[in-house]
Amino acid sequence: MNLKLTGAKMVYAAILILLLTLIVGWKLTARSSYESADYSVLESDGPLEVRAYPDLMLVTTGMKSRGNNGSFGRLFRYISGGNDMAVKVAMTTPVFMEPEGRDTEGQMGFVVPVNVAANQIPNPTDGAVQIQKRAGGRFGVIRFSGEMGGATMAANEEKLRQWITARGFTASESVEFAGYDPPWTPNPFRRNEILIRLH
Repeated sequence: MNLKLTGAKMVYAAILILLLTLIVGWKLTARSSYESADYSVLESDGPLEVRAYPDLMLVTTGMKSRGNNGSFGRLFRYISGGNDMAVKVAMTTPVFMEPEGRDTEGQMGFVVPVNVAANQIPNPTDGAVQIQKRAGGRFGVIRFSGEMGGATMAANEEKLRQWITARGFTASESVEFAGYDPPWTPNPFRRNEILIRLH
Protein backbone atom coordinates (compact mmCIF):
# COMPACT_ATOMS: atom_id res chain seq x y z
CA MET A 1 0.00 0.00 0.00
CA ASN A 2 2.77 2.44 0.91
CA LEU A 3 4.62 1.56 -2.29
CA LYS A 4 1.55 2.38 -4.41
CA LEU A 5 1.08 5.66 -2.58
CA THR A 6 4.72 6.54 -3.01
CA GLY A 7 4.55 5.56 -6.68
CA ALA A 8 1.46 7.74 -7.20
CA LYS A 9 3.16 10.65 -5.48
CA MET A 10 6.19 10.20 -7.72
CA VAL A 11 3.99 10.23 -10.83
CA TYR A 12 2.26 13.42 -9.64
CA ALA A 13 5.62 15.00 -8.85
CA ALA A 14 6.96 14.05 -12.29
CA ILE A 15 3.87 15.53 -13.98
CA LEU A 16 4.21 18.72 -11.94
CA ILE A 17 7.89 19.05 -12.83
CA LEU A 18 7.10 18.47 -16.51
CA LEU A 19 4.36 21.12 -16.46
CA LEU A 20 6.61 23.63 -14.71
CA THR A 21 9.40 22.92 -17.21
CA LEU A 22 7.00 23.45 -20.12
CA ILE A 23 5.66 26.68 -18.63
CA VAL A 24 9.14 28.07 -17.95
CA GLY A 25 10.35 27.02 -21.41
CA TRP A 26 7.34 28.61 -23.05
CA LYS A 27 7.77 31.74 -20.91
CA LEU A 28 11.36 32.12 -22.05
CA THR A 29 10.54 31.74 -25.73
CA ALA A 30 6.98 32.98 -26.44
CA ARG A 31 7.28 36.71 -25.80
CA SER A 32 10.99 36.94 -26.54
CA SER A 33 10.51 35.70 -30.10
CA TYR A 34 8.69 38.92 -31.11
CA GLU A 35 10.13 42.34 -31.84
CA SER A 36 8.92 44.75 -29.17
CA ALA A 37 8.24 48.48 -29.38
CA ASP A 38 11.33 50.44 -28.39
CA TYR A 39 11.31 52.74 -25.36
CA SER A 40 13.64 54.20 -22.73
CA VAL A 41 12.92 54.06 -18.99
CA LEU A 42 13.32 57.53 -17.45
CA GLU A 43 12.10 56.68 -13.93
CA SER A 44 11.31 53.37 -12.27
CA ASP A 45 9.50 52.43 -9.06
CA GLY A 46 8.73 48.70 -9.03
CA PRO A 47 5.95 48.09 -11.58
CA LEU A 48 5.60 51.85 -12.24
CA GLU A 49 7.71 53.66 -14.82
CA VAL A 50 8.04 56.84 -16.81
CA ARG A 51 9.01 55.89 -20.36
CA ALA A 52 10.00 57.79 -23.48
CA TYR A 53 8.67 56.26 -26.69
CA PRO A 54 9.71 57.26 -30.21
CA ASP A 55 7.12 57.69 -32.94
CA LEU A 56 5.71 54.28 -33.85
CA MET A 57 3.81 53.16 -36.92
CA LEU A 58 0.76 51.04 -36.12
CA VAL A 59 -1.70 49.04 -38.15
CA THR A 60 -5.03 49.73 -36.43
CA THR A 61 -8.72 48.89 -36.47
CA GLY A 62 -11.76 49.94 -34.47
CA MET A 63 -13.07 47.87 -31.56
CA LYS A 64 -16.56 49.26 -30.91
CA SER A 65 -18.90 47.21 -33.05
CA ARG A 66 -17.15 43.87 -33.31
CA GLY A 67 -15.23 43.56 -30.06
CA ASN A 68 -11.63 42.60 -29.35
CA ASN A 69 -11.72 39.21 -31.09
CA GLY A 70 -12.96 40.70 -34.37
CA SER A 71 -10.39 43.48 -34.14
CA PHE A 72 -7.53 41.07 -33.47
CA GLY A 73 -8.69 38.89 -36.38
CA ARG A 74 -8.67 41.80 -38.84
CA LEU A 75 -5.17 42.83 -37.77
CA PHE A 76 -3.94 39.25 -37.87
CA ARG A 77 -5.26 38.88 -41.45
CA TYR A 78 -3.32 42.02 -42.41
CA ILE A 79 0.00 40.68 -41.07
CA SER A 80 -0.75 37.25 -42.59
CA GLY A 81 -0.74 38.71 -46.10
CA GLY A 82 -4.10 40.53 -46.27
CA ASN A 83 -2.47 43.66 -47.68
CA ASP A 84 -1.84 45.18 -51.11
CA MET A 85 1.60 43.57 -51.35
CA ALA A 86 0.32 40.15 -50.19
CA VAL A 87 3.31 39.86 -47.86
CA LYS A 88 3.51 38.58 -44.32
CA VAL A 89 4.46 41.13 -41.68
CA ALA A 90 6.07 39.86 -38.47
CA MET A 91 4.01 39.90 -35.29
CA THR A 92 5.26 42.39 -32.69
CA THR A 93 4.51 43.32 -29.11
CA PRO A 94 2.68 44.88 -27.50
CA VAL A 95 -0.83 45.02 -28.90
CA PHE A 96 -1.97 48.57 -28.06
CA MET A 97 -5.63 49.17 -27.22
CA GLU A 98 -7.50 52.40 -26.65
CA PRO A 99 -10.85 51.91 -24.91
CA GLU A 100 -14.12 53.11 -26.32
CA GLY A 101 -15.00 56.63 -25.18
CA ARG A 102 -17.91 59.02 -25.55
CA ASP A 103 -16.67 60.26 -28.91
CA THR A 104 -14.43 57.39 -30.00
CA GLU A 105 -15.04 53.76 -30.87
CA GLY A 106 -11.77 52.60 -29.36
CA GLN A 107 -9.07 50.92 -31.37
CA MET A 108 -6.56 48.11 -31.37
CA GLY A 109 -3.16 48.38 -33.01
CA PHE A 110 -0.19 46.20 -33.87
CA VAL A 111 3.23 47.88 -34.02
CA VAL A 112 4.71 47.78 -37.52
CA PRO A 113 8.20 46.19 -37.35
CA VAL A 114 11.07 48.70 -37.61
CA ASN A 115 12.45 47.25 -40.86
CA VAL A 116 9.01 47.42 -42.52
CA ALA A 117 8.32 50.96 -41.25
CA ALA A 118 11.72 52.11 -42.56
CA ASN A 119 10.95 50.83 -46.07
CA GLN A 120 7.44 50.46 -47.46
CA ILE A 121 4.47 49.62 -45.26
CA PRO A 122 1.93 47.51 -47.17
CA ASN A 123 -1.50 49.14 -47.43
CA PRO A 124 -4.43 47.25 -45.90
CA THR A 125 -6.97 45.70 -48.26
CA ASP A 126 -9.66 45.71 -45.55
CA GLY A 127 -11.33 49.13 -45.30
CA ALA A 128 -11.64 48.73 -41.52
CA VAL A 129 -7.83 48.59 -41.13
CA GLN A 130 -5.60 51.68 -41.29
CA ILE A 131 -1.94 52.60 -40.95
CA GLN A 132 -1.44 55.30 -38.31
CA LYS A 133 1.44 57.08 -36.65
CA ARG A 134 1.50 56.91 -32.85
CA ALA A 135 3.25 60.07 -31.73
CA GLY A 136 6.17 59.53 -29.41
CA GLY A 137 6.47 61.13 -26.01
CA ARG A 138 6.61 60.43 -22.30
CA PHE A 139 4.19 57.98 -20.71
CA GLY A 140 3.45 56.87 -17.19
CA VAL A 141 3.21 53.07 -17.20
CA ILE A 142 2.15 50.37 -14.77
CA ARG A 143 2.88 46.69 -15.40
CA PHE A 144 0.75 43.88 -13.95
CA SER A 145 -0.24 40.27 -14.57
CA GLY A 146 -3.65 38.66 -14.55
CA GLU A 147 -6.77 39.47 -16.49
CA MET A 148 -6.96 42.64 -18.52
CA GLY A 149 -10.30 44.12 -17.62
CA GLY A 150 -12.75 45.07 -14.93
CA ALA A 151 -11.72 45.92 -11.39
CA THR A 152 -8.06 44.99 -11.96
CA MET A 153 -7.74 47.58 -14.73
CA ALA A 154 -9.54 50.27 -12.76
CA ALA A 155 -7.41 49.70 -9.64
CA ASN A 156 -4.16 49.76 -11.62
CA GLU A 157 -5.16 52.88 -13.55
CA GLU A 158 -5.98 54.66 -10.28
CA LYS A 159 -2.64 53.59 -8.76
CA LEU A 160 -0.81 54.86 -11.85
CA ARG A 161 -2.64 58.21 -11.85
CA GLN A 162 -1.83 58.75 -8.16
CA TRP A 163 1.83 57.91 -8.78
CA ILE A 164 2.00 60.29 -11.77
CA THR A 165 0.47 63.12 -9.71
CA ALA A 166 2.86 62.46 -6.81
CA ARG A 167 5.78 62.78 -9.25
CA GLY A 168 4.55 66.22 -10.38
CA PHE A 169 3.53 65.22 -13.90
CA THR A 170 0.32 66.22 -15.67
CA ALA A 171 -1.52 63.18 -17.00
CA SER A 172 -3.67 62.95 -20.10
CA GLU A 173 -7.33 62.01 -19.59
CA SER A 174 -7.02 59.20 -22.12
CA VAL A 175 -5.45 55.85 -21.41
CA GLU A 176 -3.95 53.02 -23.46
CA PHE A 177 -3.68 49.34 -22.63
CA ALA A 178 -0.87 47.10 -23.85
CA GLY A 179 -0.90 43.31 -23.98
CA TYR A 180 2.25 41.31 -24.63
CA ASP A 181 1.04 37.71 -24.66
CA PRO A 182 -0.99 35.34 -26.84
CA PRO A 183 -4.60 34.73 -25.72
CA TRP A 184 -3.82 31.24 -24.39
CA THR A 185 -1.28 32.55 -21.86
CA PRO A 186 -2.37 31.71 -18.28
CA ASN A 187 -3.34 34.88 -16.39
CA PRO A 188 -0.53 34.69 -13.78
CA PHE A 189 2.06 34.77 -16.59
CA ARG A 190 0.58 37.62 -18.62
CA ARG A 191 2.33 40.94 -19.06
CA ASN A 192 -0.24 43.72 -19.18
CA GLU A 193 0.37 47.44 -19.05
CA ILE A 194 -1.58 50.66 -18.73
CA LEU A 195 -0.03 53.73 -20.37
CA ILE A 196 -0.98 57.36 -19.80
CA ARG A 197 0.57 60.13 -21.87
CA LEU A 198 2.33 62.81 -19.82
CA HIS A 199 2.30 66.55 -20.57
